[in-house]
Amino acid sequence: MKITALLVLKCNPEGSDPVILANAMDVSHFGYFQRSSVKEFIFFVGRTVAKRTPPGQRQSVQHEEYKVHTYNRNGLCALGFMDDHYPVRSAFSLLNQVIDEYQKNFGESWRAAQADSTQPWPYLNEALTKFQDPAEADKLLKIQRELDETKIILHKTIDSVLARGEKLDSLVEKSSDLSAASQMFYKQAKKTNQCCTIL
Repeated sequence: MKITALLVLKCNPEGSDPVILANAMDVSHFGYFQRSSVKEFIFFVGRTVAKRTPPGQRQSVQHEEYKVHTYNRNGLCALGFMDDHYPVRSAFSLLNQVIDEYQKNFGESWRAAQADSTQPWPYLNEALTKFQDPAEADKLLKIQRELDETKIILHKTIDSVLARGEKLDSLVEKSSDLSAASQMFYKQAKKTNQCCTIL
């Protein structure tokens, strides 16, 4: 799972090209001589998809091995280039957080932007790194992962207890929960099972 780029754009309602307000990219997995072309192509595809995403809408567009996810919140648009394996829900959760953070930092100043911004926005670079793991963007996914890990530990614990049959006998004898009849039943069942396994 990989995020290659995150963009924040101002989408103009009159149909002119969107203005890039902030961007962060990791093109290190491309060849050195390809990187500038890849960046230009990301800007081109980003503007094209953002321009065609109506206000209040989310959409995902497949482009080669990438999915371009975009969210237009009343003209302020966040866009992410992710690979096919990045969960859609996590992608949109991330884009929502990016827009929230942008508005918290810059308020409504984006509405006056007329040209692409070349000023770096450190948060976006941090987000590009941090959210490579989709669980960081999607709290439900993070909780599910933690539950899965707990389930594995629980299975291991139960399996390790069951593997110690010799200690189970002494626990049965010492148990105050089991009546004498239940303890006798356990011993008889164990003897019967041993007879069957000898054959």
